[in-house]
Amino acid sequence: MLRVDLVAFGGIMALYLLAMDHRDSFATQVYKIKGDPNPAETKRIVDGKNLIYQGLVDALSRGADRSKAAVLVDERYGEQVARAAKATGITLAMPIEKSDQEWFTLEYGNLGDGRWLEHVEAFDPRYVKILVRDNPSFEVRARTRQMDDLATVSSVLTSAGRDLLLELLVPPTPAEESAGYDDDLRPELTVRIIGEMQAAGVEPAIWKIEGLNTTADATQVLATARQGGRNNVQCVVLGRDAPPEDLDRWLRAAAPAGFLWASRSAAASGRTRSRPSWQGR
Repeated sequence: MLRVDLVAFGGIMALYLLAMDHRDSFATQVYKIKGDPNPAETKRIVDGKNLIYQGLVDALSRGADRSKAAVLVDERYGEQVARAAKATGITLAMPIEKSDQEWFTLEYGNLGDGRWLEHVEAFDPRYVKILVRDNPSFEVRARTRQMDDLATVSSVLTSAGRDLLLELLVPPTPAEESAGYDDDLRPELTVRIIGEMQAAGVEPAIWKIEGLNTTADATQVLATARQGGRNNVQCVVLGRDAPPEDLDRWLRAAAPAGFLWASRSAAASGRTRSRPSWQGR
C-alpha cells in the first residue's frame, strides 16, 4: 500500500494507493507460469487481480474513506479492476511501460502512432505510472533515447492534465556491485539521475525512490526533486518487497526529510534489491 500526501487547493490530501500492476512477475512468481500464459492461465491471473481488488472493496464497505482510496492496476490483467474502480469513484492509476524490459518501452504502440495515449484515454486514469531503470554509467545513447521518450510522455500527460508517477530504479553496473552500493553510491547516482531527467523535460508529480539509509541522503534526493520551483513534487519510499526491518529503517531515515510513505505492493514482485538484471513487473 502506498500513501501519498498531495497538495490540493492549498491543503494536504492523503491518497492510499493499492499497487497491483505486476504482470510478468505476477505470472511467473505467483502462478509459476512459464512463457506466455494460455487462456486458462490468463483467467487465473485475472481472477487473482479481481480478488486483490475485492480486498479494497471490502475495506471501503467497512468504512474506509473512498475519497482517499486509489488503485494502481494494469490493463493486461486488470482491465476489469480498472473499470470497476473508475465506475465506483476510486482514484485510478495505471502503468504504460511494457513489463520486463531493460529500457522504457511502451506496452501499447509507440510514441509516433499514439496508441499508448488511446489506451490511457480509454481508461482515464488520474495518474500514469512508469517504471524505469537508469544509471549514469549505462550506455549514453540508450540513456539519451530513454530520457527523450520519457520527456515526450511527460509533456503529453501534462497537456492532458494527468500526473506522472515515476518509479526510479538505480541498479549497479557490474563494476559498481558491492555490499556498500546502497550506502556509498546509489544515493548520489539517484540525485544525479533526477537532475538529468528534469533537464531533459521529465516532470513527475511523484517520484518513487528506492529506500535510503540516512536522512541526509533522503533530504538531498527530495531537495533535488523539488529544485527549480517544483515545490509540489512528492517523493515516496519504494519498499522493494524488503523485510519489515529494512522498510522501517528506510522510513525512519526518510520521514524527517519530508518523504511521505512507503510503497508496498499487493503481490510479491520477487525483487529484493535493484540488480543489474531487469526482471520486474
